[in-house]
Amino acid sequence: MSAVSRSEKSTGRFRRMLDRLSSSPEELHQAELQQDTEAVGCTRICDCDDRQIVKVTGTLRTVTLRPRAGVPALEAELFDGSAALDVVWLGRRSIAGIEPGRKLIASGRISMSRGRRVLFNPRYELRPLGQE
Repeated sequence: MSAVSRSEKSTGRFRRMLDRLSSSPEELHQAELQQDTEAVGCTRICDCDDRQIVKVTGTLRTVTLRPRAGVPALEAELFDGSAALDVVWLGRRSIAGIEPGRKLIASGRISMSRGRRVLFNPRYELRPLGQE
């Protein structure tokens, strides 16, 4: 038998239901993204330090073409529910599948640029559309 009594289990379920009902859609989305990060076995973005090799996952919020030193650069903001990270592909104007709202897994070495975390030319894996 479980050490947790039946009343404690029902109280936990009731409490989770109340939390869901009283949370904003943004808070629910953040919690869902953080659970997904743990399920995939990736590092939370807020836990990433400068010069650390990481594997992160999240949803692309924005995708823009912004030249850097005269070279085309595709930039995307990856959000995992804990923090945001800039993903930059140098020398690229577009990449098939890289679009706002798409989930992906990216790995590489974190660097800091203007106080923001950045991954330059990461290895990446687009998450299947059915899992979004």
